[in-house]
Amino acid sequence: MVVNKFQNQKYINDFAQEPLKGFVTPEKAKMQAETLANSLKKKFRHLSRRFKREGIDCFRLYDWDSPDIRIVVDWYAGHIVVSEYERKQTGPGYLPQMARAAAQALNVSKEKVHIRRRHTNVANGPRYNKVDSRGERIKVQERNLKFWVNLSDFLDTGLFSDHRGTRVIISRLAKDKDFLNLFAYTGTFTCAAAAGSARTTATVDRSQSYIKWAKDNMVLNGFLDKKHIFIQSDVKKYLSCAQTQGKRFSLVFVDPPSFYKNEREGVSFDINRDHPELIRDVLKIVRPGSDVFFSTNHQRFEPRFNGITVKEINKLTPETIPEDYRNRNVHNCWQFKI
Repeated sequence: MVVNKFQNQKYINDFAQEPLKGFVTPEKAKMQAETLANSLKKKFRHLSRRFKREGIDCFRLYDWDSPDIRIVVDWYAGHIVVSEYERKQTGPGYLPQMARAAAQALNVSKEKVHIRRRHTNVANGPRYNKVDSRGERIKVQERNLKFWVNLSDFLDTGLFSDHRGTRVIISRLAKDKDFLNLFAYTGTFTCAAAAGSARTTATVDRSQSYIKWAKDNMVLNGFLDKKHIFIQSDVKKYLSCAQTQGKRFSLVFVDPPSFYKNEREGVSFDINRDHPELIRDVLKIVRPGSDVFFSTNHQRFEPRFNGITVKEINKLTPETIPEDYRNRNVHNCWQFKI
């Protein structure tokens, strides 16, 4: 987390020549670091004891709690991930300064501190960008499940803790069901369905790396056998093949990216544009009496469910968002009863 002093000075000089609204001066950054540290101490005392009783060692400690401190701090079994959406008002030293304050407040050693710089409005490229190649993973606990997370190599860690309550719902509904996990990422929902005694599971993602990760998570929980299959495929192509082959499912979880574009393969996806067609394609391969869960973290998502023929549509949020994520609308989730 060492920052070049010349970069900081150049940043301050540039600001002096062209003032920027909301610029964070070194004095202001110091005050914000102290505020962040105090908030983290209180939040950790409040959350850690209860989550420990529930067998949860991954949770959010800070999520823009103050509008002036646009920092996110997540706890991963003794490690912390400190993130910032990059903006011109803060210089290159701001995020490392906040990370140091967080580490001191939580008594975390520097090798267990991980920083992430995020960008808004990224429409092209893979959903979860790679930022390093260390290949280091740690095991974390979520109630009766265990997952591998990578805190060094990817923008996202492999686990979205904001959906821990949704995984409980899936697990409770999964008994004797044929479960389909689309845009599966690291397969955490497949683990939840398997833990709930699903009859079969199918895990679909375009990335071979994430398919392997999903398998590793299933092995970690003791669920890898022939009734659990993993498919590397574009979801649209998979749904078309599944319909042709007459495959049918009775429980489905769909969590698509907000945007995706691969010009080489001629594949693109825009959730606001494409979600009605996606849901209709899913409904073609489910049995009567099934449940389909559709989720998105797109902050400007505009649902267009008119014309989608189902018995009932229930919006589950904000009930699916746990206490530690309620400062912002981190996801939206619906249940379609067929």
